[in-house]
Amino acid sequence: MPFTDPFEDFGDVAEIARGLDDADPAVRRVAVLALAETADPEAVPPLARAAADSDPDVRRQAALSLGGFDGPDTAAALAAALTDPDRAVAAAAAESLTELKDVRAGAPLLPLAGHADAFVRAAALRALRGLRLPEALGPAVAALGDPEPAVRAQGVGVIAYLKREEALPSLIAATRDADAEVRRAAVGGLAFSRHNSAVEAIAGALRDPEWSVRETAAEALGRVGASESAEVLIAALDDATWQVRQKALRSLGRLKARRAVPTVVAALSADMASLRKEAAAALGEIADPAARAGLEGVANDPDPDVRKTARWALARLAA
Repeated sequence: MPFTDPFEDFGDVAEIARGLDDADPAVRRVAVLALAETADPEAVPPLARAAADSDPDVRRQAALSLGGFDGPDTAAALAAALTDPDRAVAAAAAESLTELKDVRAGAPLLPLAGHADAFVRAAALRALRGLRLPEALGPAVAALGDPEPAVRAQGVGVIAYLKREEALPSLIAATRDADAEVRRAAVGGLAFSRHNSAVEAIAGALRDPEWSVRETAAEALGRVGASESAEVLIAALDDATWQVRQKALRSLGRLKARRAVPTVVAALSADMASLRKEAAAALGEIADPAARAGLEGVANDPDPDVRKTARWALARLAA
């Protein structure tokens, strides 16, 4: 007897939802999948009901399926699923919450920023970040004092997305957090501001003991467009980690820092082809004729990407 999908002939949400009352959890899970495939907003209420099913696999699938929908009802169902005792269900809800774009989703999420469970607090803040709600600023700043680094990092993310100058002191303080990931997030988040205190904090992070923080700082200085950062970026070209040197070269190019040309030309001799390419690209952006001899020296580099970039940079000098 050939296999027959019990829902293959039904496109009606109400008809499919009847499967959620079946005694077999496998049938209920198939119903959840079929509801998601309809992409009909009318599927949200039955999916929300499935998110409270007695079977954790059904609840998890419902939480995942709700990620394809938006609106306050979806947010409320996912917020409830975020506190599910089964961590796999809660994790599915956390992932789906990041897809929400409707600002009305903030109402059920804001209280969860103060939940007793650190996982819930972090997930709620992560979801609030994308909504860019002004009301989330207070809970996010409060989260910077959380004992859990993951929560503090998500609080930093919310503040950075809101891009509010009044939150600068909180972000700057977070660049000195005990946790490297929190510091890295704070340094990157400061790149929206040209305020002297923000630029100084980013530049100071180039001395951080964790290379990923220094890498983020080197990139952020280019994004913020602070030409006065050239000297610390030049110094960063001596960093022990190649990723930091690479981002410093990129930022010097963005800043069109002419005083960096001799040091960047020296980087054309780096052992790593990716660094030689980045140096050539930076020199092309700076477009200082003083770099011509150095670029001509790598125009026939063994690496094709370096050759291509060097020739592009030489063309920029001639323009």
